[in-house]
Amino acid sequence: MKIALLASEGAPYIKSGGLGDVMEALPAALGRIEGNEVALLLPYYKKIRENKALDVGQVTSFEITLGWRKQYVGVMKLNNAPKGVQVYFVDNLYYFGNRDGGIYGHGDDGERFAYFSKACLEVLLKLNFIPDILQCNDWQTGLAPTYLAAEYYPLFPNTKCLFTIHNIEYQGWADGYFFDDVLALPGQYRACLDLNGGMNVMKGAIETAHMVSTVSETYAKQLMYPYYAHGMDAVLSAAAGKLTGITNGIDTNTFNPATDPALPCHYNSDTFLSGKAYCKAALQKEVGLEENPNLPLLVMVTRLAGHKGLDLLCYIAERLMTQRSCQLLILGTGEAGFEEFFRRLADKYPGKVAAKITFDLALASRIYAGGDIYLMPSKSEPCGLSQMNAMRYGTVPVVHATGGLKDTVPGVDAGGQNGLGFTFQSYNADDFYDALSRALELYHTRRDVFTALQKRDMEQDFSWDKPAGRYMELFHKLLGHR
Repeated sequence: MKIALLASEGAPYIKSGGLGDVMEALPAALGRIEGNEVALLLPYYKKIRENKALDVGQVTSFEITLGWRKQYVGVMKLNNAPKGVQVYFVDNLYYFGNRDGGIYGHGDDGERFAYFSKACLEVLLKLNFIPDILQCNDWQTGLAPTYLAAEYYPLFPNTKCLFTIHNIEYQGWADGYFFDDVLALPGQYRACLDLNGGMNVMKGAIETAHMVSTVSETYAKQLMYPYYAHGMDAVLSAAAGKLTGITNGIDTNTFNPATDPALPCHYNSDTFLSGKAYCKAALQKEVGLEENPNLPLLVMVTRLAGHKGLDLLCYIAERLMTQRSCQLLILGTGEAGFEEFFRRLADKYPGKVAAKITFDLALASRIYAGGDIYLMPSKSEPCGLSQMNAMRYGTVPVVHATGGLKDTVPGVDAGGQNGLGFTFQSYNADDFYDALSRALELYHTRRDVFTALQKRDMEQDFSWDKPAGRYMELFHKLLGHR
């Protein structure tokens, strides 16, 4: 099967969040399946262009029209791509190659990614790579399904298009003039993109793609409700018959306590008692916490943003520090208010609280390994990867039972058995505190049961093999295969 994946980011070449991780692991997992030909198309950002470790060569170049514009398209091939996946970069200095700053947040992002969506279809034609499946990811490639339906379908007569929503909060809004000035699509497609008088790229993708997926089963159901859908509930309810959820995996080669080069000691599910104890002691020393093996270490690696449930943690932090025997370690950057709160909390409780307001992947690995309990009280979470990373390292999660957190962390029973972590149902600080208290109680009073839970977490299969199999089932369904 020929599969082309379009995305605005993909590790290890360029990454700003979870989408980048998925676009590293999913193409690789699909590429390992016999009979598949997999191509990944990404913008040729300045950061990629300047990366000397990448062996990139130009395949061809041409021009496309975008509204009244004529724009250059360079097709760059990664010659040292991983086995099973061919990686191509779409080159345009104006839109991608000369931009400083982040991947997103530029004033013309709508135009940039409209260009990328259309250019990708032309690139596939020039490469004579006519895919059976075209998978587009988030709004940045959301115009590809619409262009495919409106202009390119005669050239891709048997191609089926899957649009995957990784985070519905970002939808690709534009003013009404965007339709004529940039897209220049046939007039009948205006209604597909129109939402409340503006142009909404994600709405167009949902309406024109053959199937729509999202990154966990529970999140797919939640998107029917206004609380989670960010104004897209009616659109998704109308498309319910073609919406499905496939829970992400994690890269179990990268996130592996037996081989992770960032760790001071390696361990597996048979040796984790001594291995984690060593990593915990080293981590406590590194971040300035009291070096005490009997204090449970609560950890969190996150963007410091409101939807990550940090308001709940802020609300209970004093109670946690004064009424419970534990330590707290936070790693991340984000909203200034949260950064300042955790800095002050660490100053107030030296030896008990550490706040590392930075981005540090190696430290994140050491936190996964050295922590005892992982906090993830997100208000909403399409899938979430950190809870699976934590379990892979034997750190027990406490999560709000929403989205992918509900799918990946079934709650333990009253005796601390049978599940994989501690959950709370309503988004409420007292309920979060209660779930944390249950985890701490088990740690302090029934360490054998807590240890068995850690081992159970470590032995779960969170690899991409199962999700890749689910995607293949969906692809075969789209193509009408039995």
